[in-house]
Parts: sequence; structure tokens; C-alpha cells
Amino acid sequence: MGFRLPGIRRSSFSASQSSSKQVEVPKGHLAVYVGEKMRRFMIPISFLNEPLFQELLSQAEEEFGYCHPMGGLTIPCKEDMFLHTASVLNRI
Repeated sequence: MGFRLPGIRRSSFSASQSSSKQVEVPKGHLAVYVGEKMRRFMIPISFLNEPLFQELLSQAEEEFGYCHPMGGLTIPCKEDMFLHTASVLNRI
């Protein structure tokens, strides 16, 4: 049984699908890729102002620089860590 975080959405888009397919990102959200399977999540743009999320962005910059292999923002952490971080940010 899964749980749903109110501020984060997992996209039906998978990393193996063609990048030419248009997948809508809801207004006020940003698509990020997370984990070994590069699952796509939609996060509220308000996360960008949070120090906890900025630490994830710093890690992404260290690992990938400004060249992200998926064409979008790639967060270099395990999916469960990302979901935990998102749940903490949703409580703020």
C-alpha cells in the first residue's frame, strides 16, 4: 500500500519513453528525475526556496554540473530519500 504526498506527484512518464513526447507539467510545479530508475516527479516550485531542497540542488550541481542526462533536473539521491525530503518540506 502506497501513500500520497500532497505537494508532490509522480509522473506517468518513464525515463525510457521518448523525450520527444510532450508531458505536461502542472502550473506551479517543476519536473525532476530521481533515483536509479530516473523516475520523474512533479514538485511545487516553492521547494526551490527551501534550504533542505537547495542542498539537493547543490548535490546535483556537484555531480552533473549544468549538463543533466535526462534533459531535465536530475537529483542524485535514492528515491526513498527524496520522498522523505519532500514529506518534510510539505510539513513546512
